[in-house]
Amino acid sequence: MITLKEDMLINTKTGAMLTQVYRPVESGQFNTIIFYSEIFQITAPIARSAQILAGLGYVVLVPEVFHELNAAGTVLAYDDAGKDKGNNDKFAKPLEHHDSDTQAMVEFVQKSEFCTGVMGAMGVCIGGHLAFRAALNPNIKKAFCLYPTDIHSNTLPSEPGNDSFSRAKDIEGEVYLVFGKQDPHVPKDARLMLYKHFQEIELNYTWEEVNAQHAFMRDEGERYDSALALQMYQKAGLFFR
Repeated sequence: MITLKEDMLINTKTGAMLTQVYRPVESGQFNTIIFYSEIFQITAPIARSAQILAGLGYVVLVPEVFHELNAAGTVLAYDDAGKDKGNNDKFAKPLEHHDSDTQAMVEFVQKSEFCTGVMGAMGVCIGGHLAFRAALNPNIKKAFCLYPTDIHSNTLPSEPGNDSFSRAKDIEGEVYLVFGKQDPHVPKDARLMLYKHFQEIELNYTWEEVNAQHAFMRDEGERYDSALALQMYQKAGLFFR
């Protein structure tokens, strides 16, 4: 499908959140995917990923995940300075604020004439974690989580007992998790811990490990695996459909 892009300001409990909305140009209503970015916010690779998903027949919302901590439109570079700033933002924003961001997008979708109201979430890196986290919202029926970080380590700030590892038992929808075997951010022992935990709590999930490094979806840089990325888009499209 041919797609169009619009910039929207969505009001959240912690301020206005710039959100890029990608959707088919065809008239009608479509299911929605919230697509959560890396720590660098809405970079060119993230925007291209969102456009691909929209072309599969979805409305795709891409929020600025650290909107409280940066001026609207801030995009961090894929360099050491950008990585340091993004990581500082990651550890400064409580998970509860991400929860209220998700709820604000749910309410936006429920009022939008081009959305059916059926919603899922998807993301990469911290965005994979946020997609997993979004599944705690009963309106998010499915979450496709690509190399999600910090779930196993419980390093993101949250209220006691409200971390994503502990709260995984409260997810009622379906989750698809993809990890790279060569990803140092979620090493083998961390993956094993997550796998065992999800088994114990009887999470409704699909687990996949691939021969890839961290950020293999990002179409800039030496870690990009184009063939594997195409497979993931196809799997995500079928998963949400």
